[in-house]
Amino acid sequence: MAEDYYHLLGVEKTVNAEELKKAYRKKAIQYHPDKNPGNKEAEEMFKKISQAYEVLSDPDKRAAYDRYGEAAFQGAAGAARGGAGAGGAGYGNFHDPYEIFREVFGGMGGGGTGGIFEEFFSSGGSGRGDGRARGADLRYDMEITLEEAALGADKEISFRRLAPCARCHGSGGEPGSKVVRCPTCHGRGQVTVSRGFFQMTQICPRCSGSGQVNENPCRECKGEGRTPQQTRVAVHIPAGVDTGSRLRSTGHGEAGLSGGEPGDLYVVISVAPHRTFTREGDDLLIEMPIPFAVAALGGEVEVPTLKANASLKIPVGTQSGTTFRVRGYGVRNLRSGQPGDELVTVHIEVPKNLSSKQKKLLEEFDSENEKLRRK
Repeated sequence: MAEDYYHLLGVEKTVNAEELKKAYRKKAIQYHPDKNPGNKEAEEMFKKISQAYEVLSDPDKRAAYDRYGEAAFQGAAGAARGGAGAGGAGYGNFHDPYEIFREVFGGMGGGGTGGIFEEFFSSGGSGRGDGRARGADLRYDMEITLEEAALGADKEISFRRLAPCARCHGSGGEPGSKVVRCPTCHGRGQVTVSRGFFQMTQICPRCSGSGQVNENPCRECKGEGRTPQQTRVAVHIPAGVDTGSRLRSTGHGEAGLSGGEPGDLYVVISVAPHRTFTREGDDLLIEMPIPFAVAALGGEVEVPTLKANASLKIPVGTQSGTTFRVRGYGVRNLRSGQPGDELVTVHIEVPKNLSSKQKKLLEEFDSENEKLRRK
């Protein structure tokens, strides 16, 4: 059974041209063979959604499809073999799906580089057209304590990255080396590759689209302009970060090709569980026991905080499970800078080992309560 074109693109039949193009862009990126190397199912799906978009983006073809379905284009296969075919409705064969992709995304064909295609599919970041591609961004996962998240901290991290080559200083060539025409693309900056029955044009992997290479590549980095190196970076953790917070360190990602702009380093924060406190937004939650006498008669108790102990007043007759708010002892808000509160839930502490005198006093207490209930 033929698949519904609207369903393939994930749109309704009332979809307009702009929404249709957005839906195709999303699907094309998801199933493009460059994103799914060796995946035949993804390649087949890419062809299907390209065919669906070609039909639905053309008002005449869309009208015919809405009325007759795929039967409106049954002559397409015959046209590919040299005839119009019966029932072809005069539309002929469908286009190369890669051609449709280039038409929708732009920046391809024999024209310039640096288009949307490179943004999604080039391996070295965004292209410049001169071979100096931007380096990739890096991610570093860092676990910190709740105290560090609440109060802020300064850390130093160490990691390996592709840094500018010390020998050629990022140029990719031996000292005194000349720049010559790229022998792979013959100076065009693009190469044509075949995928089954289809052909597509992409950025030359050797010169990164510049059309030029060093005559004598650097022997240390093999002409790439960068080598793996251990790097140390100081990171300031602002007060108020939480699990999932991202800190950006500009220029500490991987070095760009042939002296290109470096990428950035993203430090992703994870806050370790605390043995005493639980965090809820900007507030800190804690449960603590209080003596039976304090709960009954009232008084003051010391409660732990992330900085120092704070005093908490317990009113007469406090019940177990009561929560008190200690203002200003929570986590400082990352944006406003205002501190949250500490919420203290108290539980009545029942003594386990009573002396004879304590037992007698409690019996008298219980007896007195019984008299009061009977009145």
